[in-house]
Amino acid sequence: MAGLAARFGRVEPRRQARSYLLGLLSPLADKNGWTLAEAAGDRTPDKMQRLLNAARGDADAVRDDLREYLTGQVGDPDGVLIVDETGFVKKGRKSAGVQRQYSGTVGRVENCQLGVFLAYASPRGRVLLDRELYLPRSWCDDLPRRREAGIADEVRFATKPALGLRMLARTLDAGMPVKWVTADEAYGKDAKFRGWLQQRRLGYVLAGPSNQKIPTEHGSARADALAAAAPALAWKRRSCGDVVKGPRVYDWAVASLPDTGTAEHGHRRWLSSRPATAHSTRR
Repeated sequence: MAGLAARFGRVEPRRQARSYLLGLLSPLADKNGWTLAEAAGDRTPDKMQRLLNAARGDADAVRDDLREYLTGQVGDPDGVLIVDETGFVKKGRKSAGVQRQYSGTVGRVENCQLGVFLAYASPRGRVLLDRELYLPRSWCDDLPRRREAGIADEVRFATKPALGLRMLARTLDAGMPVKWVTADEAYGKDAKFRGWLQQRRLGYVLAGPSNQKIPTEHGSARADALAAAAPALAWKRRSCGDVVKGPRVYDWAVASLPDTGTAEHGHRRWLSSRPATAHSTRR
């Protein structure tokens, strides 16, 4: 907390921010204004709410301070950046960016906010580095609603992959050591996302849909068609770890892909495929 103290102009919000962080790190079952206030010894949630709603601060500057600190704590040449999104279910319509949209958190369409997050993993630890709120077009085009929610006029619509690239650029430009990047198919199917990583000479492991077109020596082909054409000897069974019902294993096949200009930087490209279902036990 000492490294973030300078971001608060007065001692009162600085102390309250410390109490807030300790509450978030505590084993409390529910973490809201009331429970965090009680854990801090406050009689009402007023101080916590004032910290979040009215206290002057620069969240992006705090993020940068945290990243600089974490670079020294967990930064490693073999570090991996993970881009993923999370949904936050809401009941009302006033929270910034809220609307009915698919949330992977609950596995269905819900009234929710969506945030795109950037995590970092290395042999030295795992941490959350950055975040971006996804603002749907319906919000971007509704200026009065935006202003009521405190969204700056200059904020423009950006896709989730574009938000992911924004965070990746900040992290790499700040000097965080990174070897490769991984993300699910929402990002893997985006050509601009993949192209940007290639331009930055970063290795990546990205998921993609079965109908994604893959360049081959004989033109483009669907990923599932290439997998179906793989010979039996190409498939190898590998474990994805144990789950409640026992070991979870998949059959995998890997095919090399034509060079798209990455080989000169020491990178090659492969397509790794597996069936949609896992084997519940190893044979």
